[in-house]
Amino acid sequence: MGTVHTAMPPQTLYVTIRRDELRQLKDERDQLKQELAQLRLMTQGVEPKPLPRVQRSPHA
Repeated sequence: MGTVHTAMPPQTLYVTIRRDELRQLKDERDQLKQELAQLRLMTQGVEPKPLPRVQRSPHA
């Protein structure tokens, strides 16, 4: 058959993120949500007007 492996208990991973990195991730998420909404409208045959793009700063 095969080798039986015992299941390891789940481990918690802690990460640190700076506020500016979190803000950038939130901005990117919001932009992707807007793009997804536009794509959904286009698949329904409705042509949405373009939304303004979020200006992102380069990674620090």
